[in-house]
Amino acid sequence: MTPKETAEYIYSRDAFAQWMGIELTDVREKYCLIRMPVKKEMINGLGTVHGGATFAFADAALAFSSNNTGDASVALNCVISFTKAAYEGDILTAESVLISETRKTGIYDISIRNQRGELVASFRGTIYKLSKKIPEL
Repeated sequence: MTPKETAEYIYSRDAFAQWMGIELTDVREKYCLIRMPVKKEMINGLGTVHGGATFAFADAALAFSSNNTGDASVALNCVISFTKAAYEGDILTAESVLISETRKTGIYDISIRNQRGELVASFRGTIYKLSKKIPEL
């Protein structure tokens, strides 16, 4: 399968990403760009996007980029910095880029931006490569 086909396969099995309204915009080997509309259900008590929704969005980008070669991987460590509030109705994009890789691990930087191109959050995810292929799971 191509990276895009693999990401689409993963997405088809990911009910949470579907519920969030995530769309695969651009998928290349070990890279992805995804988008998501901010829903009312993602808003916290202060009227902004819940940090958990932003984290989950970044984590989805990590999953689609780190697994799209067909080699299964899981998150090992993730860190997020929130830089700007997002609101209901915003359209967020997450771009995931591989920055370092070894035989068993990889580090990805994910930038989350709103529809105005403003940085909403920066996320760094470290993945551990399983010894399995995606369709075998």
